[in-house]
Amino acid sequence: MRVRRWFVLVAALFLFTVSVRLQSQGRPASAADPGSRIPAPGPQAAYVGSARCGDCHPALYARWQKTRMANVVTDPKVRPEVIIPDFSKADPLLTFTRDDVAFVYGTKWKQRYFKKVGNDFFPLPAQWDVTHRIWRAYFVQPNTDWWVPFYPADNNGRPTGPLCDGCHSVNYNVQTKQPTEWNVGCERCHGPGSEHIRDPRPSNIVNPARLDYVHANDTCIQCHSQGMPLSNPIAGQYYDWPVGFHQGLNLRDFWKLEEHKLGDTNFMHFADGTAHKNRMQGNDFVQSVMYTRGVTCFSCHDVHGTGNNADLVRPAKDLCLTCHGPNSPNGPHAASIEAHTHHERGSRGSECVACHMPQIAQTVADVNVRSHTFKFITPSMTDEYKVPNPCTSCHADQTTAWARETLKTWAGVSPWRVN
Repeated sequence: MRVRRWFVLVAALFLFTVSVRLQSQGRPASAADPGSRIPAPGPQAAYVGSARCGDCHPALYARWQKTRMANVVTDPKVRPEVIIPDFSKADPLLTFTRDDVAFVYGTKWKQRYFKKVGNDFFPLPAQWDVTHRIWRAYFVQPNTDWWVPFYPADNNGRPTGPLCDGCHSVNYNVQTKQPTEWNVGCERCHGPGSEHIRDPRPSNIVNPARLDYVHANDTCIQCHSQGMPLSNPIAGQYYDWPVGFHQGLNLRDFWKLEEHKLGDTNFMHFADGTAHKNRMQGNDFVQSVMYTRGVTCFSCHDVHGTGNNADLVRPAKDLCLTCHGPNSPNGPHAASIEAHTHHERGSRGSECVACHMPQIAQTVADVNVRSHTFKFITPSMTDEYKVPNPCTSCHADQTTAWARETLKTWAGVSPWRVN
């Protein structure tokens, strides 16, 4: 009997140890304390540029160099191949030449072009729609972004420094209008690296993976959100990015998210607060159950680069199933994936993102990116608040009434969640 008791005690201690270790791997140790001190570079730390980081981290640096993060802003005189459309083909919207283009932004959804005047860059009046392969006018209209009333109704009066460049660079200086480097480099997420290069220790560089979930997610939210600085104007201009913030500081001391009144549909939000446009992944995510459970952006994305769309750590069809599965505590509460989705396994409708991350946030014209609230938008939300639901967005030939009645026939779907 003594041997059996001893064995049971040892087994229980082993299981407890494994459980604690798994929990610590699942989220940062300080996730329960978002107000905890942030590990930060020392006061003398300076920015050194991503190439210096690559000296000691060559594999990560090589992967990152191929990402869109590393190639948001491109000089076409250095890399002429970055320009997607054929400028030799006439188009009424194309009123400038390749020689006018000093910088190119973007390659996935849209491509925008900027000229340089003095130390400032200004948007040119046409953008390339990558999906439809056509030119579209580019001018931010009235009653859209909050900053529009503070600038002339002319692209030539809207410099990118206060409106864009802080998020498309590292350590942008509002006085000199120069960054340490263009694009989203290592120190955008890890903070200034000079002290870490001099004396490589975990304590003198920011590692977002070791932060509590609030500060960890703020690494991405600083740019993947719509909002405004707490104080504006700054140096006589209105800025649309968190001036003065860098890793090791609290984003909330520099930035506030775009406000929304429940029930109102506007340029930024649908009536329920879901993002209406692109670059609002952070606005969406902080509303989600995922966020409150300590999930971080890099639970799903690896900005150092992967072979998957959106730099996902796994293909979208597999990623969600690393934490969710049939009859798991995290859901879905069904015997199989097919029993939950009511679509054939492997089909588009059976992918988690089809229903929980519908493409409803506009990036250009009718091209949308995925929502990041992860909630299922019911057909009744479409009827009452005009929020697009995934059922009739996919089954475009059907009505919301059809979708609502169909959902009521599905086993395992609560009738209280359908309407």
